[in-house]
Amino acid sequence: IYQRKADGSRDVAVAHPLYGLLCRSPNYEMTPSRFMLMIVASICLWGNSYVEIVRSASGRVISLNPLLPQNMVVTRDKATKVLNYTYTESGVRREITEKAMMHIRGFGIDGVMGLLKVQKARETIGAAQAAEEAAAKFFENGLQASGFLSATDKLQSDQREALRDSMKKFMGSKNAGKMMVLENGMQYHGITINPEAAQMLETRTFEIEEICRWFRVPPFMVGHLDKQSSWASSVEGMNMQFLTNTLRPMLVNIEQEIGRCLIGAAEFETHYVEFGVEGLLRADSKGRAEYYASALNNGWYSRNEVRRKENEAPIQGGDVYTIQSALIPLDKVGTNYKGNNNE
Repeated sequence: IYQRKADGSRDVAVAHPLYGLLCRSPNYEMTPSRFMLMIVASICLWGNSYVEIVRSASGRVISLNPLLPQNMVVTRDKATKVLNYTYTESGVRREITEKAMMHIRGFGIDGVMGLLKVQKARETIGAAQAAEEAAAKFFENGLQASGFLSATDKLQSDQREALRDSMKKFMGSKNAGKMMVLENGMQYHGITINPEAAQMLETRTFEIEEICRWFRVPPFMVGHLDKQSSWASSVEGMNMQFLTNTLRPMLVNIEQEIGRCLIGAAEFETHYVEFGVEGLLRADSKGRAEYYASALNNGWYSRNEVRRKENEAPIQGGDVYTIQSALIPLDKVGTNYKGNNNE
């Protein structure tokens, strides 16, 4: 949480009552990381995240308690037009007022509730499960289900069942390589199965990409690297795409909801919250060195600001902003040129 200063800069608002809740411990048993993981998981899987705001008698926020979205029912009062939240836990129902609730919505079409993404994507997820189960069944049978037996005479029902029981001794990957004995003029006819067709590689690959599309996650983020060449060629570029297209819209949504529900209109002009995403933007050592050199040479970072970003202690005189001023005309190289006024 930051406080705006009159000169346009900002300071971390350590003294603000929300600083401890947002940056140290939102409630008595959760860390900020676990708290935010639950919020993001609720938005991604249920389309809505609910956080109960607990205030003291003086109105100060003292605790933020995330609630299970599957246990919440949201209705609108016909008379007052306000939203009512009914939460059921261990069979006990209780009403929560709109002012005591921070409701973070995912993508939706009515502005009140976010869409249940898993429900909308159930056909895509179901197709992926079916393809996985079908591939597993192929390998469970040792890929031998693609053959058939032929006999000169018609078999009776009891003979057919006895034959099936006998053939089970040769089925499955554990029985691979056993020699089969055929009787009464029977012949085995095998059908060649392409291993790629058995695994349905293309179908399973496509389903991975389809599920990634629902959550706006680049496939490489889940270890799917078949089409990595279509993405940026560097880790920095990949992180930038993930931040821009996936994380940033969600982070802005959470930031604005925190500002609306916790900071309020009274402090809206002076305080705001913002996620730190510098870690995703950090390139390798060479890239960071070039970035910092440009900042120092052009005077928009001081040396102590750079050291703070690298978790280093400040140095004396490091708060001075400097610029590179060694540029001189070519015909003055080798002379005591000190500028146009002191040639």
